[in-house]
Amino acid sequence: MESANGNYLFIFRNKKWDLPKGKLELGEKMKETAVREVEEECGIKVLKREDKLCKTYHVYQNGSKMVIKKTNWYKMTVKGEPKLVPQKEEGIEEAVWLDKNHLMPVVKNTFPSIMDVMRAGGIL
Repeated sequence: MESANGNYLFIFRNKKWDLPKGKLELGEKMKETAVREVEEECGIKVLKREDKLCKTYHVYQNGSKMVIKKTNWYKMTVKGEPKLVPQKEEGIEEAVWLDKNHLMPVVKNTFPSIMDVMRAGGIL
């Protein structure tokens, strides 16, 4: 997610920097899910969803089962640089806009798949 000021949206959840993402709802397309999740998790309105940047896979535990999750990532923009409201019930402690010169905390404490998304989006 990029603001009109050229800054990038990141969230802090589970002691790591991350990007908003979520699960498909019944009858929903991946493109719709991507926009909905960003809006829900950060309390903003997406102005434009552009082409897919990349897809990633990661594994997480759901009860006693290991699940492989595929995530499609899209470039999105917002009007201006709206105030962010982290969705606390999803465990999001913080949502911030960062410029390219202030990404070191993210780079030092994120998931390898998020680094892949950042490269695909030209952020790194």
